[in-house]
Amino acid sequence: MAVHATAVVDPAAQIDPAATIGPFCVIGAGVSIGARTHLMAQVFVEGDTEIGEDNVIFPSTTIGVAPQDLKYHGEPSRTRIGSRNRIRECVTIHRGTEGGGMLTEIGDDNLLMAYTHIAHDVRMGSHCVLANGATCGGHVTIGDWAVIGAFTGLHQFCRVGRHAMIGGYSVITQDVLPFATTVSERENKVFGANKTGLERRGFTAEQIEPLQTAMRLLTRAQLNTAQALERIREELPETAELAELLDFIATSQRGFIK
Repeated sequence: MAVHATAVVDPAAQIDPAATIGPFCVIGAGVSIGARTHLMAQVFVEGDTEIGEDNVIFPSTTIGVAPQDLKYHGEPSRTRIGSRNRIRECVTIHRGTEGGGMLTEIGDDNLLMAYTHIAHDVRMGSHCVLANGATCGGHVTIGDWAVIGAFTGLHQFCRVGRHAMIGGYSVITQDVLPFATTVSERENKVFGANKTGLERRGFTAEQIEPLQTAMRLLTRAQLNTAQALERIREELPETAELAELLDFIATSQRGFIK
């Protein structure tokens, strides 16, 4: 493997021979790094941390370090990162805690821009984009293909649904609906379905139009949630996307942004 002379790699770490470890990186004993993953420089990785293949990790990133949770007392929790992720400068990814399943997990093909923060017990899917300075509190769940704008803060235990898009500088304290475009100004608002993003990912008009109508009923029709859900079930076709939206609402514990 290509390990720079200034890097410090514990002999107990498992580094694939095709991985590249750049200058001044520090790799702890419990770390596993897959083939063709490239740590550019000054990357710090410790704990029970598994990083998959073909990732590129930019300078001054820390992965698998102890969480910023006062209830954490050194339990041997884990960090798991998939393949083909791009993790930019100064990103912080913390390992899990006993109260959150002992695992922080990131899927495949994600872009984490500079200074993003992934707190303990976050579960992120694949194909997500977190813009500069986005911050995920502990126990946040992020579905596949979500886009989170710059300097957005996600409160602990919030969920972001699949294909959701959150505008920059938002403050998210409740669940974010899948397929929706949401932004926080003085208060959180839903601006309808994430039409452009869904079209780019191959969703058809037959899939998108019921979602647009459902969003209008939920957010603009001056109906309470129960009334809106009743009309959605009565008036709209039973698509897989609507079923996912309705299930997301039914399982929400913090309420959702309207």
